Amino acid sequence: MKNIVELLDEIRSIAQNGLCYADNEYDRIRYEVLLQIASGEYSNICGIDEKIILERFKNELGYITPKVGVNGVVFSEDGKILLERRADDNQWGIPGGWAEVGESPEQSVQREIYEETGLKVKVKGIIDIFTRLPGQYGQPHTTYHILFHCEVIEGDLKSSFESSEVGFYNYKNITEWHKDHLKMVTKACEYLRVKA
Repeated sequence: MKNIVELLDEIRSIAQNGLCYADNEYDRIRYEVLLQIASGEYSNICGIDEKIILERFKNELGYITPKVGVNGVVFSEDGKILLERRADDNQWGIPGGWAEVGESPEQSVQREIYEETGLKVKVKGIIDIFTRLPGQYGQPHTTYHILFHCEVIEGDLKSSFESSEVGFYNYKNITEWHKDHLKMVTKACEYLRVKA
């Protein structure tokens, strides 16, 4: 049996796909109403203004699929991990962001790490893929986050407008984590058998 968030996600997907492919005005109106209903209920669950959610949904074109995020785990030689204190929520996390159109996931994580930390990295492999479902962390859509193992090839650490602090830290000393990033770090340590 589906819970309310799964049901809303299905209604939203049907409405958005319908709006994309509808060939008459009557169907478009029906799909618009479904999208408004879903947006209102998402607003109640996520705490995001209904108009903002509806606008986000209307801006998504084409067949609706999960969004893709990328994060890169970089360890220092002494087992510390590259972390940033994010400017958006003042929490600690692994550098990363949304994959961009026209980039491979590997290129996206390299770009994100460079933009956020000033470091150029090479991708060593995929550690895991994390799924965030609608309603988790205040998000109204499904997202997949690819967690990469990366290695620094050059650059100097520097913060950006997206982060107030960046550096290599013992993750066990960090208590304020962005979304599921502690889970990602723990998985990376298990995968790489790093003792912090």
